[in-house]
Amino acid sequence: MKQKIVFATNNAHKLEEVAAILGDGFEVLSLREIGCDTDIPETSDTFAGNAMQKASFVKEHYGYDCFADDSGLEVDILDGAPGVYSARYSGGGSEANMDKLLLNLTGKSERGAQFRTVVALLIGKESHLFEGIVRGTIIEERRGEGGFGYDPIFVPEGYEQTFAELGSEVKNSISHRAKAVKQLAEYLLMTNDK
Repeated sequence: MKQKIVFATNNAHKLEEVAAILGDGFEVLSLREIGCDTDIPETSDTFAGNAMQKASFVKEHYGYDCFADDSGLEVDILDGAPGVYSARYSGGGSEANMDKLLLNLTGKSERGAQFRTVVALLIGKESHLFEGIVRGTIIEERRGEGGFGYDPIFVPEGYEQTFAELGSEVKNSISHRAKAVKQLAEYLLMTNDK
């Protein structure tokens, strides 16, 4: 029987990505599927804090074992910005966020960056954190149609294409979320086998 676990998101991209990484042993439920339509606050100034806040909300109000993630882009020369504010960096959507970032990097040759994800898991009475990081570079113009967020301007180390050009199969195997979720999956599979 599949183990049911809630992923505290309604983001279809993330759900798909995570369900693919976790595999057949788990039934991953979205917030919508458990009847949660609350906009869960994310008021922490760290990825770990925001992820734990979301997972705690679900566990407290709905009683399900749950995991939540928070992730973002950290640009070295911008002191880690946009960081926890990645999704709302410009106050607009993804296109506006990329525009603002590219504007802030105009004329800068140092374009190193990293995507970072922290996954918080609340299972039974235990809590765990898992972190994934992928280093790369911010390029000067968008490339590729796939992905979401900052994917069209981020080239991961060891590749020449952006996350948006690499396609979901490659991205899911090397991304920051993939790394954190693989740790989560290993932990869940290990505890599931006991």
